[in-house]
Amino acid sequence: MSRVVEHNAVSVTTSAPAAGAAELRNYYWIRATVAAGWVIAAFSLGSAMPTAAAVLLIAYPAWDAAANLIDAARNGGLKRNRTQALNVLVSAATTVAVAAAIGDMRLVVGVFGLWAILAGLLQLATGVRRWRSYGAQWAMVLSGAQSALAGGFFIKRSLGSATLGITDVAPYAAFGAFYFLVSALWLTVRRGRLSR
Repeated sequence: MSRVVEHNAVSVTTSAPAAGAAELRNYYWIRATVAAGWVIAAFSLGSAMPTAAAVLLIAYPAWDAAANLIDAARNGGLKRNRTQALNVLVSAATTVAVAAAIGDMRLVVGVFGLWAILAGLLQLATGVRRWRSYGAQWAMVLSGAQSALAGGFFIKRSLGSATLGITDVAPYAAFGAFYFLVSALWLTVRRGRLSR
């Protein structure tokens, strides 16, 4: 009887992280797909139509807030995932700030810069926290660090004299799509190796 109980306990503890890793992989696939779609829309619709650009610029941090909220809820809630809880607040505040500043592209890029720094550092912290549980977080850590650096570049650009538009923000989203894609692929390969 004790052997059966021990065997069941082992199967439960090993399947829980595997299920969590599968959910995280799916989450990364969705984030990569949405970010890539946003970049395509930014270079096509956004660069040609100011109204579309405004909607896309407001939607980007709003989507980040929603995605972090969903991910945290699926992984024990906001209390257990404080870096993501903060990221939800920062991204929600950024959405409001971008909507308020939408007539001044310099201000919008400056707001994106501040958001990229804060959200990047929080993403980096989330990646470090998850590394032990799921592995394959090096791309998220690298993405967070690069986001913080990109934020500084955005702020510098917002203080310059060059004409700015949505295409100045799009490469940032493209790098985000790339890192989410790498993380999704890494977890997929890792899962395949573990299942052998």
